[in-house]
This record gives sequence, C-alpha cells and structure tokens, in this order.
Amino acid sequence: MSGFKNFVLRGNLVDLAVAVIIATSFGAVVTTFTNWLTAQMPESARHVFSNKENTFGAFLNAVIAFLILAAVVYFFVVVPYTKARERFFPEEASGPTEVQLLTEIRDSLATKA
Repeated sequence: MSGFKNFVLRGNLVDLAVAVIIATSFGAVVTTFTNWLTAQMPESARHVFSNKENTFGAFLNAVIAFLILAAVVYFFVVVPYTKARERFFPEEASGPTEVQLLTEIRDSLATKA
C-alpha cells in the first residue's frame, strides 16, 4: 500500500491527469471559437445572423463549461492532492539558502584579497 501511495503522491501522475483534463476542455473552447469566427455564410442575411448567434452561443457555453471544470478540478483534485502531498511527504530542509551561499562566497573572496 505504501508503494501505491508513493506512486500517486510523489510522481507526476496527478499533474499529468489534470493537464490532460484541462487541455481537452480548452481544446473545445478553441474549436468553438474558431467555428464562431469562421461561420459559413449562407445565402440570406437572416441565416448569417442566426448562424453567428448559434456559434457564439456554443462558444460561450464552452467557455462556461471550461471555467466550471477548471474550478472543480482545482478544488476537488489539486487542493486535496497538495495537502496530502504536504502531509505525507513534507519538504525537507535542504542545505543553505542562496543568500547564505553568496555571503560565504563574498567572505571567502574578501579573505583571499
């Protein structure tokens, strides 16, 4: 069981899954936007307005669906995943910070000069 927990929480599995979900939804937004911009021009002007209106409605629907999906993925996948990762795999304090290293280099150079 701990091997599976390590696989799910340490790897990029969740990051990749979120990326695929968001990219697929965004692809629908781009497709409907392109369809709206390049709506076919029928012979009568009445149909032009109707066709543009229908494709704009589809685009607006895709944008709203994308925003809802992004919110759901963020609040129900990303936030719990981040909290679980922090709980089970806390960040270990690594060596000195960049400022400390730069201070040591400066002091070392000052003693040599």
